[in-house]
Amino acid sequence: MSLPHAILTALLEKPSSGLELTRRFDRSIGYFWSATHQQIYRELGRLESDGLIRALPTEQPARGQKKAYEVLPAGRAELERWAAAPQDPRPMRDVLLLRLRAAAVVGTEGIETDLRRHLALHQQQLAEYQDIEQRDFGPGKDSEQDRLQHLVLRAGIEVETFWIQWLTHALEEFGQLSGHEKR
Repeated sequence: MSLPHAILTALLEKPSSGLELTRRFDRSIGYFWSATHQQIYRELGRLESDGLIRALPTEQPARGQKKAYEVLPAGRAELERWAAAPQDPRPMRDVLLLRLRAAAVVGTEGIETDLRRHLALHQQQLAEYQDIEQRDFGPGKDSEQDRLQHLVLRAGIEVETFWIQWLTHALEEFGQLSGHEKR
């Protein structure tokens, strides 16, 4: 049930239209909680029908115009309730790790190439996060909101750093395997 809470968070940060919200997801929240544009629009409808958000009044007719949404008091209360509730860590589910386990019994064909591809993707993501950090969290960005948002970004940086280190080690180990033959 976290997508509605991600949307409530984004709308409390800044009332937005569905299109603006999907763009913001693509640039920020989507790095750690992904959703398709269709899912976001569908959830906006649910949140509105549940009385947690409302479309802001407009001066022009609504036909063809983007609706901007804001969070209602009930939506803020729901987000406060959810943010304060304990959550257990989720178990890791990673296809690459499962594929490595399978390779141990069926052979390593194609795995090394994919490890290198994953390494490049994680290096690219780390560089993007570091660019965001430099751009958005320089000196003077020390409000409570800035510090908490920076903490979330730091989690992304640390996760990417972990994967880069692990993949580098995995490739070293892979290079020591005898022939990478199929079993």
